[in-house]
Amino acid sequence: MRFLKVLFWLLLGGSLAGFVIYNGDQRVPLHLWGGLIADFNLPLMMILVFLLGFLPMLIAYQALKWRGRQRIAGLERALEALRQAPPPSTPVYTSDEPPAAPAPPAPAVPHGSLL
Repeated sequence: MRFLKVLFWLLLGGSLAGFVIYNGDQRVPLHLWGGLIADFNLPLMMILVFLLGFLPMLIAYQALKWRGRQRIAGLERALEALRQAPPPSTPVYTSDEPPAAPAPPAPAVPHGSLL
């Protein structure tokens, strides 16, 4: 898996370097307010626009990861508290007879009614 990561980053860096080499001398006019015109290098403009679009998604991803870690930590704390809690006590019977069986549950619909 590490090899694939390295290969991906090398291919991405190589394609970016090739783009900069072949388009490095091209200028892009950017019309600003008041009749101002800024000339930007095309590769610089493309990289800035890419980063400007990538940054909000990176922040959202990091926030999602942080929230997930916080939820997992809270669940682990709750589980640890449950593990440290004393076990429920068992009832003590004073007679030699076993305890009586519980009564059967009442039916939800009375017998003989049509619902």
